[in-house]
Amino acid sequence: MNDIIARAGVSKGGFYHHFESKEALLEALAARTAQATVARFDDVLAAPGLGALARLNAFFARAREIKVAEAPALRATYDSLFRPENTLLYLRIHAAVNPVIAPVLARILEQGQEEGVFDVPDPQAAAEIVLQLGTTLQAAMGRALAAAGTEDAAAAIGALEARLRFHGLAVERILGLPAGSIRFLEPDTVAAVIAERREK
Repeated sequence: MNDIIARAGVSKGGFYHHFESKEALLEALAARTAQATVARFDDVLAAPGLGALARLNAFFARAREIKVAEAPALRATYDSLFRPENTLLYLRIHAAVNPVIAPVLARILEQGQEEGVFDVPDPQAAAEIVLQLGTTLQAAMGRALAAAGTEDAAAAIGALEARLRFHGLAVERILGLPAGSIRFLEPDTVAAVIAERREK
């Protein structure tokens, strides 16, 4: 915290006037990162001629691409955030990020509602619920990260993939879609995100 305060060029009192705690700073950073990430979905949202289901699959595909691309830089953060003892912080960050992403997802769900593809009386509420489901992945993600580089890695990755497949099925049911409509998991995506961290 002292390093951050020094880089910002503010007094400690001035810093804590804006952020009451380290956790509050992390929440703000997470929301700011989410806002920058949302801009990377602009082409998915604006692509002409895409039906809602195709747009939703493109949305999830872009999310996977971003996670894989950013994983090496974020690995140290992941190692800390997904520990069981940091569950409260994980939930706080999720709560800070979801309001940024939910409106983007809601636009796609609203399109699907208009097309009669998604059975979602309230697209905004459905988007919030779908994103909230992500909090159920923390334990499986934490176990997979902890097992990276060990003989338990394959089993932990398999368990996380199974959880993600069930997650996708739950999303399909929330949206009133037939099983297999959403491509929620691609081969080797989890392994790429979980890949053992290389120390510099």
